[in-house]
Amino acid sequence: MWRVWLLFDPRRALVALFAFLAVLALLIHFILLSTERFNWMHSASLVDTTEQVAVQAQTGKSTLG
Repeated sequence: MWRVWLLFDPRRALVALFAFLAVLALLIHFILLSTERFNWMHSASLVDTTEQVAVQAQTGKSTLG
């Protein structure tokens, strides 16, 4: 195994590995954000909207008029 590091510079190989993993992680997160099921940002706003509707229903206030 040590002969592999004679072929490749360890610093360059590790920097390339970490850059590849960072790009892969961002790609996976953006793919998940584009789906309806795994979009955690959109579902958080739905929870806030649902809570606001529940509070308005309890207090009897309406924003429509």
